[in-house]
Amino acid sequence: MKTLDPTEAPAAPERTATLRGGLRPGRRSAARWLAASLAAMAAAAVLSMCIGGQPSSLEDVWHALFTPDGAVMDLTVRELRWPRTVLAVCAGICLGLAGALIQGHTRNPVADPGLLGINQGAALAIVSATALAGEVPALAQALLAFAGALAASVLVFAIGSAARHGATPVTLVLAGAAVTALCSGLVAGIVLLNDHALDTLRFWQVGSLAGRSDVLSVIWPFICAGAILAVLNIRPLNALSLGADTAVSLGISVFRARAVGLTAITLLAGSAVTMAGPIAFAGLLVPHITRALTGPDYRWLIPVSAVTGATLLLLADTAGRVIARPGELSVGVVLAVAGAPFFVHLARRRRLATL
Repeated sequence: MKTLDPTEAPAAPERTATLRGGLRPGRRSAARWLAASLAAMAAAAVLSMCIGGQPSSLEDVWHALFTPDGAVMDLTVRELRWPRTVLAVCAGICLGLAGALIQGHTRNPVADPGLLGINQGAALAIVSATALAGEVPALAQALLAFAGALAASVLVFAIGSAARHGATPVTLVLAGAAVTALCSGLVAGIVLLNDHALDTLRFWQVGSLAGRSDVLSVIWPFICAGAILAVLNIRPLNALSLGADTAVSLGISVFRARAVGLTAITLLAGSAVTMAGPIAFAGLLVPHITRALTGPDYRWLIPVSAVTGATLLLLADTAGRVIARPGELSVGVVLAVAGAPFFVHLARRRRLATL
Protein backbone atom coordinates (compact mmCIF):
# COMPACT_ATOMS: atom_id res chain seq x y z
CA MET A 1 0.00 0.00 0.00
CA LYS A 2 1.26 3.43 -0.92
CA THR A 3 2.14 5.61 2.06
CA LEU A 4 1.26 9.27 2.11
CA ASP A 5 4.01 11.81 2.42
CA PRO A 6 2.82 14.65 4.63
CA THR A 7 5.04 17.06 2.71
CA GLU A 8 3.49 16.08 -0.63
CA ALA A 9 0.93 18.54 -1.95
CA PRO A 10 -2.52 17.11 -2.57
CA ALA A 11 -3.31 16.38 -6.19
CA ALA A 12 -5.35 19.06 -7.93
CA PRO A 13 -8.91 18.02 -8.71
CA GLU A 14 -9.45 17.00 -12.29
CA ARG A 15 -10.84 19.89 -14.29
CA THR A 16 -13.39 18.02 -16.31
CA ALA A 17 -15.52 21.13 -16.75
CA THR A 18 -13.03 22.97 -18.90
CA LEU A 19 -11.33 22.42 -22.19
CA ARG A 20 -8.19 23.85 -23.73
CA GLY A 21 -8.60 27.58 -24.10
CA GLY A 22 -10.79 27.90 -21.01
CA LEU A 23 -14.11 27.11 -22.70
CA ARG A 24 -16.55 24.76 -21.07
CA PRO A 25 -17.75 21.89 -23.24
CA GLY A 26 -21.26 23.32 -23.37
CA ARG A 27 -20.02 26.75 -24.39
CA ARG A 28 -17.77 25.40 -27.13
CA SER A 29 -20.60 23.25 -28.48
CA ALA A 30 -23.01 26.21 -28.40
CA ALA A 31 -20.48 28.39 -30.22
CA ARG A 32 -20.21 25.77 -32.94
CA TRP A 33 -23.99 25.63 -33.28
CA LEU A 34 -24.11 29.42 -33.56
CA ALA A 35 -21.53 29.33 -36.36
CA ALA A 36 -23.42 26.51 -38.09
CA SER A 37 -26.69 28.46 -37.77
CA LEU A 38 -25.13 31.54 -39.35
CA ALA A 39 -23.83 29.42 -42.23
CA ALA A 40 -27.28 27.85 -42.70
CA MET A 41 -28.92 31.29 -42.73
CA ALA A 42 -26.47 32.52 -45.37
CA ALA A 43 -27.15 29.44 -47.52
CA ALA A 44 -30.92 29.89 -47.12
CA ALA A 45 -30.61 33.55 -48.15
CA VAL A 46 -28.72 32.57 -51.31
CA LEU A 47 -31.40 29.99 -52.15
CA SER A 48 -34.10 32.60 -51.60
CA MET A 49 -32.49 34.89 -54.17
CA CYS A 50 -31.82 32.10 -56.69
CA ILE A 51 -35.23 30.42 -56.69
CA GLY A 52 -38.36 31.98 -58.10
CA GLY A 53 -40.69 31.90 -61.08
CA GLN A 54 -37.58 32.00 -63.25
CA PRO A 55 -34.58 30.26 -61.61
CA SER A 56 -31.23 32.04 -61.62
CA SER A 57 -27.65 30.99 -60.93
CA LEU A 58 -25.22 32.29 -58.34
CA GLU A 59 -23.51 34.21 -61.12
CA ASP A 60 -26.81 35.89 -62.02
CA VAL A 61 -27.41 36.91 -58.41
CA TRP A 62 -23.87 38.25 -58.03
CA HIS A 63 -24.20 40.22 -61.27
CA ALA A 64 -27.56 41.66 -60.21
CA LEU A 65 -26.35 42.78 -56.79
CA PHE A 66 -22.91 44.16 -57.63
CA THR A 67 -22.70 44.86 -61.38
CA PRO A 68 -26.27 45.38 -62.64
CA ASP A 69 -26.83 46.51 -66.20
CA GLY A 70 -30.63 46.74 -66.25
CA ALA A 71 -31.34 43.23 -67.50
CA VAL A 72 -34.63 41.56 -66.58
CA MET A 73 -32.95 39.19 -64.11
CA ASP A 74 -31.11 42.09 -62.50
CA LEU A 75 -34.40 43.86 -61.87
CA THR A 76 -36.02 40.67 -60.60
CA VAL A 77 -33.28 40.03 -58.06
CA ARG A 78 -32.82 43.65 -56.94
CA GLU A 79 -36.45 44.75 -56.88
CA LEU A 80 -38.22 41.55 -55.79
CA ARG A 81 -36.03 38.81 -54.35
CA TRP A 82 -33.50 40.86 -52.41
CA PRO A 83 -36.10 42.95 -50.49
CA ARG A 84 -38.14 39.80 -49.82
CA THR A 85 -35.08 37.99 -48.50
CA VAL A 86 -34.21 40.87 -46.17
CA LEU A 87 -37.82 40.98 -44.97
CA ALA A 88 -37.79 37.22 -44.27
CA VAL A 89 -34.55 37.55 -42.27
CA CYS A 90 -35.93 40.43 -40.18
CA ALA A 91 -39.29 38.75 -39.55
CA GLY A 92 -37.60 35.45 -38.67
CA ILE A 93 -35.24 37.15 -36.21
CA CYS A 94 -38.21 38.86 -34.56
CA LEU A 95 -40.21 35.63 -34.26
CA GLY A 96 -37.25 33.61 -32.98
CA LEU A 97 -36.36 36.16 -30.29
CA ALA A 98 -39.98 36.72 -29.26
CA GLY A 99 -40.62 32.96 -29.01
CA ALA A 100 -37.56 32.36 -26.81
CA LEU A 101 -38.48 35.28 -24.53
CA ILE A 102 -42.16 34.37 -24.11
CA GLN A 103 -41.39 30.74 -23.29
CA GLY A 104 -38.76 31.83 -20.80
CA HIS A 105 -40.93 34.37 -19.02
CA THR A 106 -44.09 32.25 -18.88
CA ARG A 107 -42.23 28.97 -18.18
CA ASN A 108 -44.61 27.47 -20.72
CA PRO A 109 -43.12 25.16 -23.40
CA VAL A 110 -46.09 25.64 -25.73
CA ALA A 111 -46.22 29.42 -25.48
CA ASP A 112 -45.79 31.60 -28.54
CA PRO A 113 -45.94 35.37 -29.06
CA GLY A 114 -49.64 35.16 -29.88
CA LEU A 115 -50.26 34.18 -26.25
CA LEU A 116 -50.17 37.88 -25.28
CA GLY A 117 -53.03 38.72 -27.64
CA ILE A 118 -50.67 40.23 -30.21
CA ASN A 119 -52.15 38.56 -33.30
CA GLN A 120 -55.76 39.18 -32.38
CA GLY A 121 -55.03 42.74 -31.27
CA ALA A 122 -53.52 43.43 -34.68
CA ALA A 123 -56.49 41.80 -36.43
CA LEU A 124 -58.95 43.89 -34.40
CA ALA A 125 -57.19 47.13 -35.35
CA ILE A 126 -57.22 46.23 -39.06
CA VAL A 127 -60.85 45.13 -39.30
CA SER A 128 -62.04 48.08 -37.18
CA ALA A 129 -60.31 50.58 -39.46
CA THR A 130 -61.63 48.80 -42.56
CA ALA A 131 -65.19 48.78 -41.24
CA LEU A 132 -65.01 52.50 -40.44
CA ALA A 133 -62.98 53.88 -43.36
CA GLY A 134 -63.32 51.29 -46.13
CA GLU A 135 -60.34 49.80 -47.95
CA VAL A 136 -57.04 50.54 -46.19
CA PRO A 137 -53.68 50.71 -48.09
CA ALA A 138 -51.09 48.03 -47.37
CA LEU A 139 -48.72 50.32 -45.45
CA ALA A 140 -51.57 51.70 -43.34
CA GLN A 141 -52.66 48.11 -42.62
CA ALA A 142 -49.18 47.28 -41.39
CA LEU A 143 -49.04 50.29 -39.08
CA LEU A 144 -52.52 49.51 -37.76
CA ALA A 145 -51.42 45.95 -37.06
CA PHE A 146 -48.44 47.24 -35.09
CA ALA A 147 -50.61 49.65 -33.09
CA GLY A 148 -53.15 46.92 -32.31
CA ALA A 149 -50.44 44.50 -31.23
CA LEU A 150 -48.93 47.11 -28.91
CA ALA A 151 -52.31 47.98 -27.40
CA ALA A 152 -53.20 44.32 -26.75
CA SER A 153 -49.84 43.59 -25.10
CA VAL A 154 -50.04 46.65 -22.87
CA LEU A 155 -53.54 45.62 -21.81
CA VAL A 156 -52.37 42.07 -21.01
CA PHE A 157 -49.48 43.34 -18.91
CA ALA A 158 -51.71 45.86 -17.10
CA ILE A 159 -54.24 43.16 -16.23
CA GLY A 160 -51.54 40.71 -15.17
CA SER A 161 -49.79 43.32 -13.00
CA ALA A 162 -53.03 44.19 -11.22
CA ALA A 163 -53.16 40.74 -9.58
CA ARG A 164 -52.18 40.33 -5.93
CA HIS A 165 -48.78 38.83 -6.68
CA GLY A 166 -48.07 41.00 -9.71
CA ALA A 167 -47.28 39.90 -13.25
CA THR A 168 -46.51 36.24 -12.66
CA PRO A 169 -46.37 33.69 -15.51
CA VAL A 170 -49.82 32.39 -14.54
CA THR A 171 -51.49 35.81 -14.44
CA LEU A 172 -49.91 36.80 -17.75
CA VAL A 173 -51.12 33.62 -19.47
CA LEU A 174 -54.64 34.07 -18.08
CA ALA A 175 -54.72 37.76 -19.01
CA GLY A 176 -53.44 36.91 -22.49
CA ALA A 177 -56.13 34.27 -22.95
CA ALA A 178 -58.81 36.73 -21.82
CA VAL A 179 -57.65 39.54 -24.11
CA THR A 180 -57.27 37.12 -27.04
CA ALA A 181 -60.82 35.84 -26.52
CA LEU A 182 -62.17 39.39 -26.28
CA CYS A 183 -60.41 40.54 -29.46
CA SER A 184 -61.45 37.38 -31.31
CA GLY A 185 -65.09 37.96 -30.39
CA LEU A 186 -64.96 41.59 -31.54
CA VAL A 187 -63.25 40.62 -34.80
CA ALA A 188 -65.89 37.97 -35.48
CA GLY A 189 -68.68 40.44 -34.81
CA ILE A 190 -67.21 43.09 -37.12
CA VAL A 191 -66.50 40.78 -40.07
CA LEU A 192 -70.00 39.31 -39.90
CA LEU A 193 -71.42 42.80 -40.39
CA ASN A 194 -68.92 44.13 -42.92
CA ASP A 195 -67.85 42.36 -46.12
CA HIS A 196 -64.86 44.65 -46.73
CA ALA A 197 -63.50 43.88 -43.28
CA LEU A 198 -63.92 40.15 -43.95
CA ASP A 199 -62.00 40.35 -47.24
CA THR A 200 -59.20 42.36 -45.62
CA LEU A 201 -58.94 39.95 -42.70
CA ARG A 202 -58.80 36.96 -45.06
CA PHE A 203 -55.90 38.41 -47.02
CA TRP A 204 -54.00 39.53 -43.90
CA GLN A 205 -54.41 36.27 -41.97
CA VAL A 206 -52.69 34.19 -44.66
CA GLY A 207 -49.25 35.37 -43.56
CA SER A 208 -47.03 36.26 -46.48
CA LEU A 209 -43.80 38.10 -47.33
CA ALA A 210 -44.90 39.15 -50.82
CA GLY A 211 -45.26 42.87 -51.47
CA ARG A 212 -44.57 44.04 -47.91
CA SER A 213 -40.94 45.14 -48.09
CA ASP A 214 -41.84 48.85 -47.84
CA VAL A 215 -42.94 48.31 -44.24
CA LEU A 216 -39.37 47.65 -43.09
CA SER A 217 -38.32 51.25 -43.66
CA VAL A 218 -40.94 52.36 -41.12
CA ILE A 219 -40.58 49.83 -38.31
CA TRP A 220 -36.83 49.11 -38.24
CA PRO A 221 -36.32 51.28 -35.11
CA PHE A 222 -38.81 49.09 -33.23
CA ILE A 223 -36.99 45.94 -34.36
CA CYS A 224 -33.65 47.32 -33.16
CA ALA A 225 -35.15 48.40 -29.83
CA GLY A 226 -36.73 44.98 -29.30
CA ALA A 227 -33.48 43.17 -30.10
CA ILE A 228 -31.50 45.36 -27.69
CA LEU A 229 -34.03 44.74 -24.91
CA ALA A 230 -33.86 40.99 -25.62
CA VAL A 231 -30.08 41.05 -25.14
CA LEU A 232 -30.45 43.06 -21.92
CA ASN A 233 -32.93 40.45 -20.70
CA ILE A 234 -30.49 37.53 -21.00
CA ARG A 235 -29.01 37.68 -17.48
CA PRO A 236 -32.40 38.15 -15.73
CA LEU A 237 -33.86 35.24 -17.73
CA ASN A 238 -31.03 32.93 -16.65
CA ALA A 239 -31.71 33.92 -13.04
CA LEU A 240 -35.49 33.56 -13.38
CA SER A 241 -35.04 30.05 -14.79
CA LEU A 242 -33.80 29.09 -11.28
CA GLY A 243 -36.96 30.46 -9.67
CA ALA A 244 -38.18 33.91 -8.65
CA ASP A 245 -36.80 33.63 -5.09
CA THR A 246 -33.36 32.68 -6.36
CA ALA A 247 -33.45 35.53 -8.88
CA VAL A 248 -34.24 38.01 -6.10
CA SER A 249 -31.37 36.66 -3.98
CA LEU A 250 -29.07 37.27 -6.96
CA GLY A 251 -30.12 40.92 -7.09
CA ILE A 252 -32.60 40.65 -9.97
CA SER A 253 -35.78 42.72 -9.87
CA VAL A 254 -38.43 40.28 -11.07
CA PHE A 255 -40.89 43.02 -12.01
CA ARG A 256 -38.30 44.98 -13.98
CA ALA A 257 -37.04 41.83 -15.73
CA ARG A 258 -40.55 40.83 -16.82
CA ALA A 259 -41.40 44.38 -17.87
CA VAL A 260 -38.29 44.57 -20.07
CA GLY A 261 -38.94 41.09 -21.46
CA LEU A 262 -42.58 41.75 -22.30
CA THR A 263 -41.69 45.08 -23.89
CA ALA A 264 -39.17 43.28 -26.09
CA ILE A 265 -41.72 40.58 -26.96
CA THR A 266 -44.30 43.22 -27.88
CA LEU A 267 -41.92 45.17 -30.11
CA LEU A 268 -40.54 42.07 -31.83
CA ALA A 269 -43.79 40.15 -32.28
CA GLY A 270 -45.64 43.31 -33.28
CA SER A 271 -42.96 44.01 -35.89
CA ALA A 272 -43.18 40.44 -37.23
CA VAL A 273 -46.97 40.66 -37.52
CA THR A 274 -46.61 44.01 -39.26
CA MET A 275 -44.12 42.62 -41.81
CA ALA A 276 -45.63 39.22 -42.55
CA GLY A 277 -48.98 38.79 -40.82
CA PRO A 278 -49.73 36.16 -38.16
CA ILE A 279 -47.28 33.38 -39.05
CA ALA A 280 -48.02 30.28 -36.98
CA PHE A 281 -45.49 27.87 -35.44
CA ALA A 282 -42.32 29.91 -36.06
CA GLY A 283 -42.21 31.48 -32.61
CA LEU A 284 -43.28 28.15 -31.12
CA LEU A 285 -40.83 25.80 -32.85
CA VAL A 286 -37.65 27.87 -32.98
CA PRO A 287 -36.95 27.95 -29.20
CA HIS A 288 -37.45 24.16 -28.96
CA ILE A 289 -35.06 23.50 -31.83
CA THR A 290 -32.50 25.92 -30.42
CA ARG A 291 -32.76 24.58 -26.87
CA ALA A 292 -32.06 21.08 -28.16
CA LEU A 293 -28.87 22.38 -29.80
CA THR A 294 -27.46 24.85 -27.30
CA GLY A 295 -29.05 23.94 -23.97
CA PRO A 296 -31.01 26.28 -21.67
CA ASP A 297 -28.37 29.04 -21.28
CA TYR A 298 -29.96 32.21 -22.66
CA ARG A 299 -26.55 33.66 -23.53
CA TRP A 300 -26.60 31.22 -26.44
CA LEU A 301 -30.32 30.52 -26.72
CA ILE A 302 -31.17 34.12 -27.62
CA PRO A 303 -28.69 34.67 -30.51
CA VAL A 304 -29.11 31.16 -31.96
CA SER A 305 -32.92 31.53 -31.80
CA ALA A 306 -32.67 34.74 -33.81
CA VAL A 307 -30.54 33.12 -36.52
CA THR A 308 -32.63 29.91 -36.56
CA GLY A 309 -35.84 31.90 -36.91
CA ALA A 310 -34.46 33.73 -39.93
CA THR A 311 -33.29 30.45 -41.50
CA LEU A 312 -36.65 28.76 -40.92
CA LEU A 313 -38.61 31.60 -42.49
CA LEU A 314 -36.28 31.79 -45.50
CA LEU A 315 -36.55 28.06 -46.16
CA ALA A 316 -40.35 28.06 -45.76
CA ASP A 317 -40.74 31.01 -48.13
CA THR A 318 -38.45 29.40 -50.72
CA ALA A 319 -40.26 26.06 -50.41
CA GLY A 320 -43.57 27.80 -51.05
CA ARG A 321 -42.23 29.11 -54.36
CA VAL A 322 -41.03 25.65 -55.39
CA ILE A 323 -44.10 23.63 -54.38
CA ALA A 324 -46.69 25.73 -56.22
CA ARG A 325 -44.62 26.89 -59.20
CA PRO A 326 -45.36 28.98 -61.25
CA GLY A 327 -47.46 30.40 -58.40
CA GLU A 328 -46.52 30.21 -54.73
CA LEU A 329 -47.77 29.12 -51.32
CA SER A 330 -47.55 31.71 -48.56
CA VAL A 331 -44.97 31.18 -45.86
CA GLY A 332 -47.71 30.89 -43.23
CA VAL A 333 -49.29 27.92 -45.02
CA VAL A 334 -45.94 26.15 -45.49
CA LEU A 335 -44.98 26.55 -41.83
CA ALA A 336 -48.39 25.38 -40.66
CA VAL A 337 -48.23 22.22 -42.79
CA ALA A 338 -44.61 21.40 -41.93
CA GLY A 339 -44.61 22.69 -38.37
CA ALA A 340 -47.60 20.84 -36.94
CA PRO A 341 -46.24 17.27 -37.22
CA PHE A 342 -42.76 18.40 -36.21
CA PHE A 343 -44.12 20.02 -33.07
CA VAL A 344 -46.09 16.88 -32.24
CA HIS A 345 -42.79 14.97 -32.47
CA LEU A 346 -41.12 17.49 -30.16
CA ALA A 347 -44.00 17.39 -27.69
CA ARG A 348 -43.69 13.60 -27.41
CA ARG A 349 -40.05 13.97 -26.36
CA ARG A 350 -40.46 15.02 -22.77
CA ARG A 351 -36.90 16.26 -22.35
CA LEU A 352 -37.31 18.84 -25.10
CA ALA A 353 -40.82 19.91 -24.11
CA THR A 354 -39.93 20.68 -20.49
CA LEU A 355 -38.61 24.07 -19.38
